[in-house]
Amino acid sequence: MIETAVAPSPIESLLDSALAGAQFIVSQQHQDGCLPWFRGQIADPWDHVEAAMGLTVAGYHDQARRAYQWLAEQQNADGSWFSEYGTRAQTYHDLPDPALKQSHHGLYLATGLWHFWLATEDLSVVEALFSTVDQAVAFTLALQTVHGDVLWGRDQHNAVLDDALVTACCSIYKSLACALNLAELLAIPRPQWARAYGALGKALRDKPHRFDRSWQSKRRYAMDWFYPVLSGVIDSDQAAMHLNQRWNEFVIADLGCLCVNDHPWVTVAETAELCLALSSAGMTEKARLMLTQLVQFQDKNNGGFWTGYVHTDEALWPEEQTTWTAAAVLLAIDSVLQLTPAANLFRTHRPE
Repeated sequence: MIETAVAPSPIESLLDSALAGAQFIVSQQHQDGCLPWFRGQIADPWDHVEAAMGLTVAGYHDQARRAYQWLAEQQNADGSWFSEYGTRAQTYHDLPDPALKQSHHGLYLATGLWHFWLATEDLSVVEALFSTVDQAVAFTLALQTVHGDVLWGRDQHNAVLDDALVTACCSIYKSLACALNLAELLAIPRPQWARAYGALGKALRDKPHRFDRSWQSKRRYAMDWFYPVLSGVIDSDQAAMHLNQRWNEFVIADLGCLCVNDHPWVTVAETAELCLALSSAGMTEKARLMLTQLVQFQDKNNGGFWTGYVHTDEALWPEEQTTWTAAAVLLAIDSVLQLTPAANLFRTHRPE
């Protein structure tokens, strides 16, 4: 009797995908702990933390610990980080100036560190890096206005960039919640952080005029649509309605989420983060279905995920695989399948 191969279940496929994705991230990490976009390319603080969180999900705790230590060693005296580290290829000539200090970048360390604690309960890492988080919060909150929004950052001359981004401020909002959790864990009072957190949430919900004041609106970007849910700005009672309102603008059936609603480019990281937002909103089955569709964009040779897909041309673009893309998929898989004690990071939010 000839035995036929049994196709793996969607869940088995996701687990295999997660393991291979984590191994890809490990293969790209520098000896000093830095997690570049990919070998030979730059690292930036936000995506570096995202990649470290992916390592944590898969149990590569030593590698994640080294990544956070590397980031702490790069911190500037004012509590900030530069926008990028390492070599910038010609392909990315339109990136921000490397000397730019963005308000949301380094503060994401608080999210990564809280995620690490939830997964490992390793208090020594929290204790060793809390002063780094403390300084990062100080830099970021120095850019918060009386209206509650947080300005984008400081330029290469240290001048304030007087405008705010919805997605960046949502990231700050989540990071402040995690920083407060870390402070409470260590019994360190930070009431000013709680006040800043509440003011930022109010600005994001009630003061749209404070965002995109000096440049074209970013409303066409998917992240501006789903990050208010992902970060907890929009509470669970309204989250599903919020996501459903613009679903058809951004989601391409059987493929995933567009980066912007006026270009036919589906991106894997945005799709994975939309899955996190869906999970946060209680739309778990929708998130699960979308995750299974992402497996088609994984390179079976090395476990990396292609950055995006231009569906009108049926072409992968750009032809690159980044550590943070793989990490976003890992975080989404964890949220949906509840693999680690940190799985509910983007489901659990602080009250203001």
